[in-house]
Amino acid sequence: MNHGAMTPADPAAPRDHPDEARAAASPSAAARIPAGVSAGGRAVTDREIDQDIPYGVRIAASWSWRLGLIILMAGALVWLLSRVSFLLIPVMVAALLAGLLAPVKNWLRRNRVPNGLAVAITVLGFLGVVGAALALVGRQLVAGFAELWSEALTGIQKIQVWLADGPLHLSAAQIDQYLKEGTEALQNNSSSILSGALSFGSTAGHFAAGMILALFILIFFLLEGERIWTFLVRLLPRKARAAADGAGRVGWTSMVSYVRIQMVVAFVDAVGIGVGAAIIGVPLALPLGVLVFLGSFIPIVGALVTGAVAVLLALVANGWVNALIMLGIVLLVQQLESHILQPLVMGKAVSLHPVAVILAVAAGSYLAGIPGALFSVPILAVANSSIRYIAGRTWEHESAPAAWGHQDTSDPASGAENP
Repeated sequence: MNHGAMTPADPAAPRDHPDEARAAASPSAAARIPAGVSAGGRAVTDREIDQDIPYGVRIAASWSWRLGLIILMAGALVWLLSRVSFLLIPVMVAALLAGLLAPVKNWLRRNRVPNGLAVAITVLGFLGVVGAALALVGRQLVAGFAELWSEALTGIQKIQVWLADGPLHLSAAQIDQYLKEGTEALQNNSSSILSGALSFGSTAGHFAAGMILALFILIFFLLEGERIWTFLVRLLPRKARAAADGAGRVGWTSMVSYVRIQMVVAFVDAVGIGVGAAIIGVPLALPLGVLVFLGSFIPIVGALVTGAVAVLLALVANGWVNALIMLGIVLLVQQLESHILQPLVMGKAVSLHPVAVILAVAAGSYLAGIPGALFSVPILAVANSSIRYIAGRTWEHESAPAAWGHQDTSDPASGAENP
């Protein structure tokens, strides 16, 4: 063997020189080896360094930075959207109403009604129904509150008698002193009460402006919804258009199904609780039914709150026996909803587990209050359907518009894309 042809950097050299190998393995020699260089003088690659890290640590690190990036981006997105909530909420309200009213508009179009006239009839009819319902509920409230006020005064008198003759044995002078102290506390905090009233007025003004904006957006969603969506999809790269278009349409279908089925569920809840309250003689049964109908659009939480209101109203008006009967009616209606309507009807329209629903409502209410609780489940339903569509690459098996496909722009016969 020719030892003179072997270079010092050759990995086989230490085998022919045991002394050098022992010297390289000694602690003093290891201290003289630079970082990133092997004992034989060869540079250590990043891949070899990674192999020295345990496999579980590498997997945990990979998951950690990816999950951290997702959470960071999601938090930044929520924060940015909260800055424009005065625009975002009307758009979402208009989208929900458009999904609800689109069948009426489409039916008019199938009967040869012009598009603009069909939208006008649909929107004006919707406003007419809402206005008539509010007028009827307002009359019931005015008539019912007079009776309820007298019953409330009777209840206050009973409380005063109980305070005097009950275990507290408070005299009339002591009760008057407590009332006087409460009045003085209200007077001392009149500035904060006034600021709260002004804040409520400002909120009411924002609410009215938001409703007008939502109505304006609703008209154009019904009038030119397809053109608006096509314009948004054309802003994406050509290769992503087919997937984005299909995912958006599947998500829209899921949201529309949710809204329509939730209307049926809310109507059943309102009729069940409202009719039950009227039968047992609870005042304000019609306004209570309307409150239950509106509250049912917030899954789980809305039913609990409106049911508690119904029981308290029965307790104040008719006593604890009537309140127990009202509680039984509320529980019966809610059991009918949760065990029959939700699994058979809602489960087919929106594939969401009840745990996911309650977590979405809790997170939405924490982040955005009532609007968050109202829109959290529709947003989750849209995201669920869209992500499933994209993950399954379903658009590859569907026919898409030519503008979404991968046309060869070098062929003049393929045509030019409209801007």
